[in-house]
Amino acid sequence: MRLTGAWRDRDGFITLVDGTGAKIGEGNTADQWLLRGQIGWETESGFRGRIIGDYSKSEGVCCSAVEVLQSSVETAGLFGLVGLGARGGMAGPDVALDPFDTDADQRAVDNQIASVNRPQFADVDNWGITAEIDYPLSDSIDLVYIGSYREYEASEGYDSDFSGIDVFNADGDGSTKIETMTHELRLQGESGRLQWMFGGYYSDEKINSFGSASLGANYDGLVGALFQGAFGPAPLQLLTNSDVFAGPLNVPGGVDPAGTSATNQYIQNSKSWSIFTHNTFELTDALDLTIGLRWSDESKDGGFNQLSVNNQICPATLGTIGAGNVPAPFISTVFVLGCFPFVAPAVGTDANPFPLPREFSGTFKDDELIYTAKLGYDFGDVNTYASFTHGYKSGGFNLDTTAAAGGADPRFASEEVDAYEIGVKGRFMDGAVTANLALFHEEFTNFQVLEFTGAQFQTFNVPKAESTGFELETQIRPTDGLNINAALTYVDASYPSDCADTGDALRVQNLCGNPLTNAPKLVAILGATYRGDIGDSLGWFINGQIRSESDRRTSTQPSTPPTTQDALGNTPLLPFDYQDGTVKINLRAGIGDIDERWGIEAWATNITNEITRGVTFNTVLRGSSRSAFTQQPRMYGVTLRGKF
Repeated sequence: MRLTGAWRDRDGFITLVDGTGAKIGEGNTADQWLLRGQIGWETESGFRGRIIGDYSKSEGVCCSAVEVLQSSVETAGLFGLVGLGARGGMAGPDVALDPFDTDADQRAVDNQIASVNRPQFADVDNWGITAEIDYPLSDSIDLVYIGSYREYEASEGYDSDFSGIDVFNADGDGSTKIETMTHELRLQGESGRLQWMFGGYYSDEKINSFGSASLGANYDGLVGALFQGAFGPAPLQLLTNSDVFAGPLNVPGGVDPAGTSATNQYIQNSKSWSIFTHNTFELTDALDLTIGLRWSDESKDGGFNQLSVNNQICPATLGTIGAGNVPAPFISTVFVLGCFPFVAPAVGTDANPFPLPREFSGTFKDDELIYTAKLGYDFGDVNTYASFTHGYKSGGFNLDTTAAAGGADPRFASEEVDAYEIGVKGRFMDGAVTANLALFHEEFTNFQVLEFTGAQFQTFNVPKAESTGFELETQIRPTDGLNINAALTYVDASYPSDCADTGDALRVQNLCGNPLTNAPKLVAILGATYRGDIGDSLGWFINGQIRSESDRRTSTQPSTPPTTQDALGNTPLLPFDYQDGTVKINLRAGIGDIDERWGIEAWATNITNEITRGVTFNTVLRGSSRSAFTQQPRMYGVTLRGKF
């Protein structure tokens, strides 16, 4: 029997302020604990098994975003005209930055201040049970069963517009529940020079997610500022029937957007089964051939339902547009702001000419033969290999409010990859030095992409993507106590220039010739650990690691969407699209019992406090503003370990 427990508490590294700039909390906090127990047995006949149960709890304030580029609406002073203050509820950046000045970019990120108008939270419960049973049928054949059941449940509430004014919120009464059951049965053994395995796998997953979103008290003012910034007062007069915008958004009928809300439900049931075999043939004492095959079948039922909606501003906006009160060039913007997708009423037919959200229920089914072949030769201290794998990742449904808007197909296709790899692994100087080198090339078909546009989540496929590079790893042990590790990875991961054709959506065409998101070309790691003893009962260690990476793109779209007249690849880059290359240093030192019954460690990560962006995106409902989710700054702490 074994029982394991862990607890982790971390302060937030984003300062949360309200619309006045007053601190109201910290963002990106973490409070997590885990309990895991297992019982195992083995009989004299060789029958053995384990039953494992675990439960974890995670609470915190998740995913606070920092504004890195002011909206042109703010710099023009239009927020003040509608009573939202000069900054429109934002705490930073302090100046209007050059969107392509990387120094200015870093100054904005370094502030680590996020504006919100309400408390935020995330609460996650996760538990499961797993059974592993191994029954020997003979001295060389085993029957193995692995089964599991797991439940995941999460609820969260946050300020969806990432500003200190009350515009758009994800209310905290929603939740996501995922139930997963899996079974795997394998028959495996050895026969002469052959190691063989045959098996089958089945999984059943149910996703049930629902949440409420609402417009806040300042939505009307923000819309007024955005209209004046985009079109000036004249078009706004047509919409509001007023000479000068000086109050709430007065659409015909006097509808106030504040309190507009919708509760939506998303469901997906997935069933997957496969049969597989994996076999290694010793062709000679030094030459091995591995062949693997897997037939996989995936079926999914997915749907979106609107449980409730009280939206009156959307019908009023559609009436305003339909009555001819909005000039044609402004219709699209008026429609999106008046019928904001997350709270718009869902429709069930194509009768409406505008792309309103639509309820849907459908099926997805696909199957694929996955296969791999590997040839390896053992020279003694040096091993070489070459391999090919055809892989597969199932498609499914985009479970977003707007996935079926205007009659669109909410499904996305399965992704396939052909991967080639050759490599060499060696041991030198009596094992004091090990080195591995791998060269690889991957060709993706129907590469799956998830993008947030500022108004909706889009899941789509890019016909082609490629990844080519090499990875070099080494470990050096010059003395008994010192271990040095180093690694260098070069990857050219990109969408080729012919990744799409003119029949594909512009969002797909626009990716051609650009690198994949968060895929730096170079990553280098150098680390060292020294261990020593204190007397006969204590041990100590000190460890340091340096990680360096080159520039990487942090957004999905590499440039502003092209028009049909634009030449692909000639559209301008989005502001703050690239994160400059960085070097991060981690240190750790510890002391403990020589048998590892207890230990205490002190550590610090990113000790030079390099603040970097993980994802950059268009700030929700804020025009040209850009925001970013930043990665961890300098962190330090203490870890205690014990065995009883």
